[in-house]
Amino acid sequence: MPEAEELPISTSTIPTGRKKLSIIPLIFLIYFEVAGGPYGEEPAVQAAGPLFALLGFLIFPFIWSVPEALITAELSTAFPGNGGFVIWAERAFGPFWGSLMGTWKFLSVVINIAAFPVLCIQYMEKIIPALNSGWPRYIAIFVFILIFSLLNYTGLAIVGYAAIVLAIVSLSPFILMSLIAIPKIHPDRWISLGQKGVKKDWNLFLNTLFWNLNFWDSVSTLAGEVDKPQKTFPLGLLVAVIFTCVAYLIPLFAVTGSVSVDQTRWEAGFHAEAAEIIAGKWLKVWIEVGAVLSAIGLFEAQLSSSAYQVLGMADSGFLPKFFAVRSKRFNTPWIGILLSTCFALTVSYMNYTNIIASANFLYSLGMLLEFSSFIWLRRKLPALKRPFRVPMGLPGLLIMCLIPSAFLIFVIAISTKQVYLVSGVFTAVGIVWYFFIKFCKSRSLFKFSSRHEFQEDQ
Repeated sequence: MPEAEELPISTSTIPTGRKKLSIIPLIFLIYFEVAGGPYGEEPAVQAAGPLFALLGFLIFPFIWSVPEALITAELSTAFPGNGGFVIWAERAFGPFWGSLMGTWKFLSVVINIAAFPVLCIQYMEKIIPALNSGWPRYIAIFVFILIFSLLNYTGLAIVGYAAIVLAIVSLSPFILMSLIAIPKIHPDRWISLGQKGVKKDWNLFLNTLFWNLNFWDSVSTLAGEVDKPQKTFPLGLLVAVIFTCVAYLIPLFAVTGSVSVDQTRWEAGFHAEAAEIIAGKWLKVWIEVGAVLSAIGLFEAQLSSSAYQVLGMADSGFLPKFFAVRSKRFNTPWIGILLSTCFALTVSYMNYTNIIASANFLYSLGMLLEFSSFIWLRRKLPALKRPFRVPMGLPGLLIMCLIPSAFLIFVIAISTKQVYLVSGVFTAVGIVWYFFIKFCKSRSLFKFSSRHEFQEDQ
């Protein structure tokens, strides 16, 4: 078998002449993979007070977001094909770990996707009370998923340009709120350690930061769809990191500095209340509408990521070849979209508090494997062509990866027994799936991509 660096990433199922994703849509797709706006940052203030919340969103990106983005930029340009982190784990440690990475990441993303239709309905039920429960709610969730899955089917370029529009409309009320708040700001409120008598909730604080600043690597599964990925990916990730952090910080500075309320009111969605206090009910409604649009953008971006992950895994021999089938009209991986949509639809009707926590658990396992793959590939394939290279040697890279890894281990350690159980079941299913696929291939039950043989671990 030739050296890994000599093997091109499969393009056998990728039609030629299709329109590829350019830098601007890519930036906004990354933005919606990660954030989608300041919605959800408010519990950081509730948990630890204004000063720690501001410091958290200032410092945590350097601890978590920047390392993850740098790794994504290097490995996506070194292996510019669909599949992303699955390819990285396989090249580093073999097909078993590549397959398990695919299971962990796919499940964490599709479970996450399922939360967005529910979030939309929660905002809409304030206007249409009938959506609160019963069959109207179930139908509304189904229609939401169906309509926006069809939008995803029409093409990644369309999804990318839709993300631009959704970002502009959903962020506009926050920009306006921040400008109106300027005369009302009291800078001394920024250094407040929190309200007296309110106990710090560091678990909520760290989980809020983690939830709002992760999934930078999800866009790696789209690498084969990006125009000139070796140049576009690093620039897109750099701009998206800066843009996302600024989008979190400006409203947080504006609201903490201009609004004085009971700290316990800083629950998810408080920005809408703050907008009413600062400017009036009209701005509150705009932010609530923006929340719905943001959820749509998050749904679209993450559905694209999971669908192209399925395609990439089929291209690399982890799934039967038919999973890489594309629409003849739109060139989109309709099998991947359908599979991801069905998973999301199933989970969206469940009471999935523990399952969401399990998704975070699986994501953490996947990230530990991703950091390990990055370090090992630097050691295993030093001559691999890396159009973008993190400018550090192995000692510096180890430090860069150990800091966020320590946080991931902490997230895993504080999980509940139910989360350990559910995550263990999901992991066991992933292991069984790996050996099932090997059996299918050995018996030629399905056709598999011949580009990358599903071989025994070395």
